Amino acid sequence: MSNNFFNEMYDASGIVRPHYCAYADWLLATPAERIARKRAEADIAFHRVGITFAVYGDESSQDQGKERLIPFDIIPRIIPAAEWLVLQAGLRQRVKALNAFLYDIYHKQEILQAGHIPREQVLNNAQFRPEMMGIDVPAGIYAHIAGIDLVRAGAGEFYVLEDNLRVPSGVSYMIEDRKMMMRLFPELFSRHKVAPVQHYPDMLLENLRTVAPAGVLNPTVVLLTPGAYNSAYFEHTFLAQQMGIELVEGRDLFVRDETVYMRTTQGPQRVDVIYRRLDDDFLDPLAFRKDSMLGVPGLLSAYRAGQVTLANAIGTGVADDKSIYPYVPEMVRFYLGEESLLNNVPTYMLRKPDDLKYTLEHLPELVVKEVHGAGGYGMLVGPASTRNEIENFRARIIAEPEKYIAQPTLALSNCPTFVDGEKCGDVAPRHLDLRPFVLSGENIDMVPGGLTRVALRESSLVVNSSQGGGTKDTWVLEN
Repeated sequence: MSNNFFNEMYDASGIVRPHYCAYADWLLATPAERIARKRAEADIAFHRVGITFAVYGDESSQDQGKERLIPFDIIPRIIPAAEWLVLQAGLRQRVKALNAFLYDIYHKQEILQAGHIPREQVLNNAQFRPEMMGIDVPAGIYAHIAGIDLVRAGAGEFYVLEDNLRVPSGVSYMIEDRKMMMRLFPELFSRHKVAPVQHYPDMLLENLRTVAPAGVLNPTVVLLTPGAYNSAYFEHTFLAQQMGIELVEGRDLFVRDETVYMRTTQGPQRVDVIYRRLDDDFLDPLAFRKDSMLGVPGLLSAYRAGQVTLANAIGTGVADDKSIYPYVPEMVRFYLGEESLLNNVPTYMLRKPDDLKYTLEHLPELVVKEVHGAGGYGMLVGPASTRNEIENFRARIIAEPEKYIAQPTLALSNCPTFVDGEKCGDVAPRHLDLRPFVLSGENIDMVPGGLTRVALRESSLVVNSSQGGGTKDTWVLEN
């Protein structure tokens, strides 16, 4: 194992870390043939269940729109109980501050008036929705479900890489990875006290019910999907089924007298809470994109009237935009009077002349990202790029610097991972991140752990499934 990066399982001397000892003993004692057989079983089971995603975003790719199986690795990412408590506190703090920021910018805009964030950074942002000004959403919560991407650069040295507040995805893989590990290796769960994650759908449903419009005692909750061609459609169907709620498309809903109804065989049924997996632009053709065939005409009017709750709220995207990310520690100070428990990655904003100059001089050392980019597209990882790729990206930055941010290349931690065709054997270190899912309702809560994504390509720092990444089960130990 490489000693150049923090290894989750081994220390710098190659000694197994204490929280991995029981697993390492089991792995050493388990015949290679059984491991190979179980890995093949996992692939077959995931295919049978249909745990796939569609590839979009890379127009040059021949795989555009094709369904892929997300590779699953059987070596878990294990987090000690004490470490998780620290992360949990930091996540609660961060999401609380982000919700306070969203409430503020759609009401009094005090943080802008105080000069802590440049006014134009928010009000001119493509994700800022003027239509939301003055709307009082239930409990003042905008981001009911947040996926916060964390990376580790050293012992106890965690950084927030991204805040995902629009329609964060991946929780179905977290749950299915756990089910798969329990099915393949039940004996491991008698050796380890692993905190459960299977109750996430119940927790999510209860969270959504607590933010129903005022006066609604037994709310009807639905999940709004763009349809079967969406890359995360498996997750939409999975969560609706697990929560016991209706999976609907825009054509299944209609608005009458500023109230949302669902078409059923028994006639119209009022809908109180919509867990929407549809971007703002497509939600209501009367308010946003007029060509949208996916949304519900009049939905914004019902929302403004307080007759329906949308999770997440319209306009949350401004808080997870990469140009706003550098200001989150300031939000924590401004709204909570505290210092951030979780670090941001130092970030250069290329709209600033000094940051732009430094970035252009150090492109081979930096990671550069599009402000509105997602899925691992629209970014440059300097140390892993060719001179030609760097120079092409340089031209894009010079043409529109305000569209980019830059960050130092973090030494992302790695974890032993089963890989195919490696000269060094079946197991090799691969870089990973962690996406916990934070729910905000009456309380801020989360299941222990989250989705661990792993970059399966050697030396790659990009963990996104669209870029060839896989997943691991994430174990938070209870003792």
